[in-house]
Amino acid sequence: MAKVSSEALGTEPIGKLLVKQAVPASIGILVMSLNILVDTIFVGNWIGSVAIAAINVVLPVSFFIAALGMAIGIGGSSIISRALGEGKKPTALASFGNQITLTLLLTISMVVFGLWFRENIIPSFGGKGAIYEPAKIYYTIVLYGVPFLALCMMGNNVIRAEGKPKFAMIAMIIPSVGNLLLDYILIFVFDYGMYGAAWATTGSYLLCLAYIVSFFFSKNSELKINFSHLGLQFNIVKEIVSLGGVTLARQAMVSVTYLLLNNILFNLGGEASVTVYAIIGRMLMFALFPVIGITQGFMPIAGYNYGARQYKRVRETISTAIRYAALLGVLILSLILLFPEFITRVFTQDIAVLEKAPPAMRYVFLATPILVVQLIGSAYFQAVGKAIPALLLTLTRQGFFFIPLILILPKSWGELGVWLSFPIADVLSTIVTAIFLDREVKKNLLSDEA
Repeated sequence: MAKVSSEALGTEPIGKLLVKQAVPASIGILVMSLNILVDTIFVGNWIGSVAIAAINVVLPVSFFIAALGMAIGIGGSSIISRALGEGKKPTALASFGNQITLTLLLTISMVVFGLWFRENIIPSFGGKGAIYEPAKIYYTIVLYGVPFLALCMMGNNVIRAEGKPKFAMIAMIIPSVGNLLLDYILIFVFDYGMYGAAWATTGSYLLCLAYIVSFFFSKNSELKINFSHLGLQFNIVKEIVSLGGVTLARQAMVSVTYLLLNNILFNLGGEASVTVYAIIGRMLMFALFPVIGITQGFMPIAGYNYGARQYKRVRETISTAIRYAALLGVLILSLILLFPEFITRVFTQDIAVLEKAPPAMRYVFLATPILVVQLIGSAYFQAVGKAIPALLLTLTRQGFFFIPLILILPKSWGELGVWLSFPIADVLSTIVTAIFLDREVKKNLLSDEA
């Protein structure tokens, strides 16, 4: 694979560059989403529908701890992209070293905490009744591997910040393929049940980390750090935390949402309703892969050109990303509206789930074409180092709108109120983000100082 310089982020045509950055990111997310999707199908068909609900209970906890790595990766990568754009490579190296240290310290501490209080955490996130025992098995084993996943998420964002999207794509593909192979061996061949599903997931994290470590030791990476870069520097840590806090806040809201929804749905419809949400959650990860890919491809381009003061290119990047993502959003919604019954049957043959899932899926995806403005708008502020608006916009969708809605609407509308909360929150948060983004463009991006 030919060596690529980060300078291309500031010189190539935006449309071509966005495709070059977004397609590998999208492929990586697609494979990762397919992994989650197929993993759920395997678990549902080889272990049982309750096992799907059990994994859904564990996900918010393990993903929140892993999101520490993602938050540190995105926060530090914003520094790296802008530093490379400004020609300040020592700052980029110091940021990367600090990211590694922070990720290890925080995730290991959180894993110890999570294992110590697991008897209280699992029921709190909806692991009740028949769901409890399989959730406990999966939770315990997967948490051992979460620090490896956190390092992978951190490293993947740094690779992308260097302008190396193809390597970042491979880093996402390796654990996905590995997990599916291990699923087949441990669940189907050896019949280890939930133990097999859990060890397959943890093993896949190790495979990913091995690849990422090998990338940074190879000639393909511009960031060659040494032990001196691992020492924490207050100014760098402060900026990583402020920018990464945006991602962490987003994941915290996701975890709170899982906690609330699993409990609300369990009370409204039992295990079947929790399973419906688990299936819809997998579809959200899978169906939105091209939109998330564009968002991830957008961030290093916006950050690099903002650091280089090429504001015209930043404006073009924003408009192009929204245009591409909106078209994909229309396609995604069309497929969901047409085939929800077929999608549900792929996961399970449980009659109760088959009745509940298709209409719920239609409601949840209803605002997808306009949601892209919210995703890209909040990503822009994070990419250019503006932590406060990025944080506020990140919190609007789930914190300010969605959580209040799921606490209010089900009282009058039951389960329908839960599913209606999704598109209403999407519309309201998109309006707020559009206002912020329009003001930012008019105030700071109408002149080009490069």
